[in-house]
Amino acid sequence: MTAQHFRPAALIPVYNHHQVINELLDALEKAGLPVILVDDGSGTVCAQALDQAAQTHPGASLVRLAKNGGKGAAVIAGLYVADNMGFTHVLQIDADGQHDLGKAGAFLKDAASHPESLICGYPVYDETVPKARLAGRKLTNFWVRINTGGSKLTDAMCGFRVYPIAQTLPVLPSVKTRRMDFDPDIAVRLVWAGVEVINRPVHVTYPRDGISHFRSFSDNVRISRMHAVHFCTMLLRRLGLHSRS
Repeated sequence: MTAQHFRPAALIPVYNHHQVINELLDALEKAGLPVILVDDGSGTVCAQALDQAAQTHPGASLVRLAKNGGKGAAVIAGLYVADNMGFTHVLQIDADGQHDLGKAGAFLKDAASHPESLICGYPVYDETVPKARLAGRKLTNFWVRINTGGSKLTDAMCGFRVYPIAQTLPVLPSVKTRRMDFDPDIAVRLVWAGVEVINRPVHVTYPRDGISHFRSFSDNVRISRMHAVHFCTMLLRRLGLHSRS
């Protein structure tokens, strides 16, 4: 892929997280990066804020889902929209402002140099990180290493990553997850599909009074079920009884 054909956009899934949207769009606009906002069935206040943000930022496109389907549903919708708009890559960014946008340029530079690779962030936390979240994350990454046969993914849950659209779209039909289990699910399945992973650090801070949509019980149940499915699929793949795609 030549530089002329490398055409990235940022993809921000949003569900009732509008507090820092304008700040995110301002930063991405200064970086010259188009943005696809996907409103995942947000309430009236957030929906109106997204309408206004899209109107005041020429580089932003707003996609609205009729009802809340989960982060995965929003990202999947955004990937298809990005493809239809002629973009080759999307930089996924969480809407709550926890990621260091100063890393966007470096991630995109990696994507331009390795256009068929997943550029996957791994978090470098400060003191704001909830300790309970760290334990669950370590467990998830342990199972990811088991199910991918190694350490290709440093952190499979980080929502700051660059997807190569051409390599990602064929994998989407196999991804059944739609909520907080989506990020690790699609990352593992991309590895299974033979997509190279380049891991890069990104500073993560949890905003004071930030709103989290992670539900400790239900989302951990979903993630545990996903690991079980991956483990069984991994065993079948090793036995040659499962499609490699």
